[in-house]
Amino acid sequence: MSDEKPARESNAEDARIDALEARLKAAREREEQRNRPKVQGTDANYRAGNRALADLLGGIIGGFVIGWAIDALAGTTPWGLLAGLFLGTVVAFRNIILSANKRPDTKADDPDGEGPDAGRGS
Repeated sequence: MSDEKPARESNAEDARIDALEARLKAAREREEQRNRPKVQGTDANYRAGNRALADLLGGIIGGFVIGWAIDALAGTTPWGLLAGLFLGTVVAFRNIILSANKRPDTKADDPDGEGPDAGRGS
């Protein structure tokens, strides 16, 4: 805390350095803006993948539980479980195929509701 002046006073070189730092800061801000993700939240593909995984796991686990329950009640030790697993897997793949063949909802993906089918009457 002395009252002495700094050894260097500001000159034209300091002004150029300050201008360079300001330009670098502006360039960094533009780069951060350019690299920001454009999608907010989850997109339709992510939701469809989660749906397919849930259908597959639900079908297999559901078939396992139902087959095990049939085995416990009827006393047909491996056959109820195997049949339940088979039917659960078939149902799971059927659900996945049906959801893959379904046309996507354009209103959910288009925030202003003006997708490619917006002008047509439904």
